[in-house]
Amino acid sequence: CLSPQVCLFHSTLLMKSAFTDSLFSAEDEAFLLQRLVVLSQHPLLSPPEKLFYIDCILSFPENRPIGCGDDALPVLLTPRLASVLVPTVFNDSATLLARLHLLCLVYLEEEDEEEEEGRGLGYLYDHLTSLLRIVDNGGSREIVVTFFRAAFLFLSYFFPVERFSHSLMEELCSLYLRHTHLAPHFINLADHIQEQLSESNWATEFLMALQGAITDAELTSKDLRWHLKILARVAEEGEIKQQSTVDFLSHIITSSSLCVKGDWRLGNFLLGVCRRLLVHPGFDELLIPLADVLQHLASRYGDTDIRDHARLYYTLLTTLSKDKLAGVLSQGYGEGGGQAKKRTFSCIVAESEGLTSLLTVHRAKKIILKLVEEPQTETGSGLNLNEDNPEEASVALEQYRAQFDVPGFASEIPLNYQLTHSESADSCFDQLFSIRLHFSLTDDHYELLGDISVPCVFRERPPPSVKLRLKPRRPQPTSLHASAIFTAQDGFSWLTDLPDVHVAFQQTFLPLPAPETWGRGGRLSLFDGFWDEMSREEPTGGATSLFCCQLQEEALKTLVEKHFLPYLVSDPSDKEEIKVLFFLPPQSHLLLRIRSEETVHFNVATDNWQLLPHINSYLLTLTSSQEDTHT
Repeated sequence: CLSPQVCLFHSTLLMKSAFTDSLFSAEDEAFLLQRLVVLSQHPLLSPPEKLFYIDCILSFPENRPIGCGDDALPVLLTPRLASVLVPTVFNDSATLLARLHLLCLVYLEEEDEEEEEGRGLGYLYDHLTSLLRIVDNGGSREIVVTFFRAAFLFLSYFFPVERFSHSLMEELCSLYLRHTHLAPHFINLADHIQEQLSESNWATEFLMALQGAITDAELTSKDLRWHLKILARVAEEGEIKQQSTVDFLSHIITSSSLCVKGDWRLGNFLLGVCRRLLVHPGFDELLIPLADVLQHLASRYGDTDIRDHARLYYTLLTTLSKDKLAGVLSQGYGEGGGQAKKRTFSCIVAESEGLTSLLTVHRAKKIILKLVEEPQTETGSGLNLNEDNPEEASVALEQYRAQFDVPGFASEIPLNYQLTHSESADSCFDQLFSIRLHFSLTDDHYELLGDISVPCVFRERPPPSVKLRLKPRRPQPTSLHASAIFTAQDGFSWLTDLPDVHVAFQQTFLPLPAPETWGRGGRLSLFDGFWDEMSREEPTGGATSLFCCQLQEEALKTLVEKHFLPYLVSDPSDKEEIKVLFFLPPQSHLLLRIRSEETVHFNVATDNWQLLPHINSYLLTLTSSQEDTHT
């Protein structure tokens, strides 16, 4: 919902579009445009509002418009005025791309010789290379996508400027060799450039440069499948010679253990390149070396399926003419390489018998299932009666940290849910069988989750339990997209989306995984050791904070018993200071020293400073609920 100020400004622009100079003078027009530029980068406005104002600049209703079309900017929007909207790496993705688009249009209308344009276009290129450096240093998935979109925007407008387009091409090739897993992004960039800029040969030159970089680079097994994806795309270009690609294929199958291992996926990637080479316009020059590659695969590759396909390609290559070979290999493929559907007699028979519906996974129109969090039974920390406690804090820290030398130690967060019917589910879904739950992540804070199988869900029976085992990279709140495939009582298979599973910050808390021989004394020593480390001024990643609130003594006691009991380190009878230690996988800790004076002081220490905002929100929620309960 837009604010009243945004609606008012929008109404003003609509009036200007309708009445032009009969209501708005040239001075009014200049003022409105300057106001839009200011609002487009105002720090107190939300990103959607700033994006709206940028869009208003792009479609600004001039009194006497000179340009026409979607890319026509207001005449009064000069490079000097637009310079405040230059994108930075601190902008969010949408704002960055919107600003880049606007600045590209601004500098596109300037001449190359002008000093102002030279500085502006150079800055845009420097900004693009800054994004590339972030991607190169392990940027998130969002920044990777943003960079390739920004590169597409830049090339869309400035591909004729060779000093920038060629330099970007070299930077992209170097980036690919360091991060080959980004191959789909490189292919997507080349496809879109080729589709949108038919008059440019930049995409072809880029693919040729990638081909040269791959065939000249030192080969590693983990990069091979990405190299083959790129080379398969390169082989679709009739203007690019493919001799180096065939030499590369010959090298990897004869001088490596690829054929001995017989990896089916890599074999299919190899055959994919060979298939495209068989229909390449320059096929005549590749006939003999490509035949050698296929013959080697047919006789030496370790997977039977790959050998059979290679033998088929070799037979077609050696027995059919070029035109017939192209016709055979193109059968069953429509435009864009997608496989075309053919209506066969067996399909008609299947439809008449109703088997098609049985073999099809139908999508449910409503949500059928949902995951409901099971109520947790809070217990004590289970201290060992035969205590063997380290006396010194340094010894406690050493013994505790030695446990993490074991791979996978205390690395998972178990979350218990019940799988039950949603309120909107129809009665035909009362009995469900063979449910397969699939989860997908919305960020990179956690490792991928495997699918979970549930035998059945009946509406009249107690719901089955489902345990999710999250393996965090960073203990942060997150949401999981969930879906389920199941068989209903009518025998049909169905796909339904489930409501998102929200994982709150407090759900990442686990009791301290202390050695089993420790009692309360060992945990207190460990607490003191952690606190001393985190309180130092040395830049170790730790941080301390203070949270204060007004709580009655009874409210504080209730809060500790309800929320902190499994994590309590100090003696419950100690009223002067309460010590709480949370463990957050994979290896983060949160410590609380709680003192009740005129106000309740929550002294906070953590070895991960990025958790502080979440800790503050968590304590604010807890104490607010206690205040409401005891008022």
